[in-house]
Amino acid sequence: MKDRFDGLVDHLLDGGLFLQQAIEVLEKSMIQGSLGRNHGNHSAAAKQLGIHRNTLQRKMVAYEVGGTRPRVRRKPMARAGHPRKKKTGTA
Repeated sequence: MKDRFDGLVDHLLDGGLFLQQAIEVLEKSMIQGSLGRNHGNHSAAAKQLGIHRNTLQRKMVAYEVGGTRPRVRRKPMARAGHPRKKKTGTA
């Protein structure tokens, strides 16, 4: 296994890839492979990769893996433009 990895490192260096580019290629490939092995289950894929599910989802958005898009965060209905009533000092 180490020999194969060393060969990959030599190949990347010979190809002129910078470290950040190599990391992105490796992360993207591992995420795609893990999602494939786990039939798209994010929790299982994250566990296999040894990262938190939120980290996996953030990387999926960054690398555009799995057709994910950034989630729209919405305020709860209670806060959506309706100010809260102030409490009165009387009991």
